[in-house]
Amino acid sequence: MTERKAAISLTTGLEDPERVTVAFLVALGAAESGRPTTMFLTKEAVRLVVPGVAVGTACDGCPPLPDLMDRYERAGGRYLVCPICVQAKKLDSGNFVANAEVGGTVVLWDWIGDGATTFSY
Repeated sequence: MTERKAAISLTTGLEDPERVTVAFLVALGAAESGRPTTMFLTKEAVRLVVPGVAVGTACDGCPPLPDLMDRYERAGGRYLVCPICVQAKKLDSGNFVANAEVGGTVVLWDWIGDGATTFSY
């Protein structure tokens, strides 16, 4: 039986914290249920894997972003971070959180392999 993977594409950073929160909740649902899960971060979302950036709470009653990121890491969730975006924003990938790696669309498609459930935010 093929593993049921989940790929979540996130293009938004802290300029829309509610969207980021929803993307993390979907990713957590997959990762915490045992699915291999990758969040593909592009545009402003690449900043989220810089320690100390993903802070705050999106709304009254929403879980804090640091808690979501911690749960995601503990559940085995991974981040694939767009190399073009990292370069454009002059980020140091050596300072990313431990479960993040720089990789583009070819790496994403290789990881997806024979299929994955996908979401885009």
